[in-house]
Order: sequence, then structure tokens, then C-alpha cells
Amino acid sequence: MFKLTDAVLAAAAIAGLLTVLTAVSDPLDAGALPAQTETALKTCTQQPWPYLNCVGTPLGNPHIRLITTERLGA
Repeated sequence: MFKLTDAVLAAAAIAGLLTVLTAVSDPLDAGALPAQTETALKTCTQQPWPYLNCVGTPLGNPHIRLITTERLGA
């Protein structure tokens, strides 16, 4: 019983230590987007699917690949 309690306490101590060590960072500077970026973001989010998440724009996720329906029949 004590071995289990010791293991749980050791794991909690290690997790707490890692949390404290990785939590120290520079302060976050959050603010409004530049006007040009904000306009582009609003424009591409108002489009229907598949452009809903700004795919194919500098603001979108570059790892998304669109496959057209022409390739499905081949």
C-alpha cells in the first residue's frame, strides 16, 4: 500500500516540478490584428465550405489538401 502511495506522490511531484519549470516564459503581448490581416480574415471566413477555414490563403492551415471531385472517378 505504501509503495503505491509513494509512487503516486513521486509522480505528482515530478509533474508539479515540470509544470513549474516550463511555466516560466516571457509575458504574452496580445492585441488587435493589423487592419489588413483583420480584413483578409473576415473576408475568407465568410466564404462557404471548403474555404470556411481560409484554406489556400496565407491565414489558413497550410497542411490541408483539397481533392477535387474530378480525381474521385479516376
